[in-house]
Amino acid sequence: MNNELNSIGLNKKPSDTTVVVAMSGGVDSSTVAGMMKKEGYKVIGITLKLYDEGKEVAASKQCCSGQDIMDAKRVANKLDIDHKILYYQNQFKKGVIDNFVGSYLKGETPIPCVQCNQTVKFKDLFDVAKDLKADAMITGHYVKSITTGGQTNMYKAIDDNRDQSYFLFNTSREQLNYLRFPLGGLLKNETREIAKKLDLNVADKPDSQDICFVPNGDYASVIQKLRPDALKKGNVKDTNGKVLGTHDGIINFTIGQRKGIKVSDKEALYVVQINPEKNEIIVGPREKLGKKIIYLKNLNLLAEKKDFTNNIFVKVRSTGKLLNAKINFTIENCAEVNLDIPEDGISPGQACVFYNKDNLGYRVLGGGWITK
Repeated sequence: MNNELNSIGLNKKPSDTTVVVAMSGGVDSSTVAGMMKKEGYKVIGITLKLYDEGKEVAASKQCCSGQDIMDAKRVANKLDIDHKILYYQNQFKKGVIDNFVGSYLKGETPIPCVQCNQTVKFKDLFDVAKDLKADAMITGHYVKSITTGGQTNMYKAIDDNRDQSYFLFNTSREQLNYLRFPLGGLLKNETREIAKKLDLNVADKPDSQDICFVPNGDYASVIQKLRPDALKKGNVKDTNGKVLGTHDGIINFTIGQRKGIKVSDKEALYVVQINPEKNEIIVGPREKLGKKIIYLKNLNLLAEKKDFTNNIFVKVRSTGKLLNAKINFTIENCAEVNLDIPEDGISPGQACVFYNKDNLGYRVLGGGWITK
């Protein structure tokens, strides 16, 4: 028996190893498929049709569009690999779009990409990969996966500008042991160079920027279309309860927002609280934004609680920096996070992701959803 691990940490020859590659039609997942094929793995590419985009969004820079599916098919033909398209619009609407709308109506700021990974890509696609008897599932996410002793741990990517570990905190231990992320040790320009060497048609394709069901970033219009009652007028108040003006619907506001409040004071005002029960927006000066204590629910832990003692950091938004913190586990599946330094703009509905630093980098320990 071969005792050497292959490049994805399995004790098999690449030619005897079947991998499913989630192919979105972008340069990252296409490059991963090409890398696996070049290394001699048996590659099956799978592309998900998640959303029926209309004519009005045909030109928007969104992922999972019809153009992306065509690009994925062309890459699969170029690489001479099996390719399947799965139609998951119903699952996507129920697991992602409905959740997105409901979260905004509760005064939260949701992260649909986390929900998509959790409910469709890493759940339904995971099951399909298992049914295909694949040895691993590969994606083009920028996170590092390091496998030792049959267990895979997730680390921040080396490219801070591309790191996607925040979006993957809800990955289960079973899924993580089955997933592989080959791009975590590369910079984006290196990925594009590999794509060019593989002569892939998507080598220079721009990155997707919009949420797939939110054309041009106009999420309020999407919510209004699905829930016409969402735009209900209410009061804008200061932190002392004084009415300063009115708003056209709480879905138009997020914590930390400054522009578009349409009320003025002698100093700049920011949204510091959203009260869905009273349909109110609370505004105040910037110093009211800073918070040191965060409460979390629905934890997903990828480490033992004993690992949460030293060198603990958290991220409270995808583009945020790592913050020194202490984690106190409270009632079941909940936690209280104490930040060393107050952080602005922390919003319910966002994720708080846990990291610790070891000799391999910043390891993802899990995370939870911010409640307040």
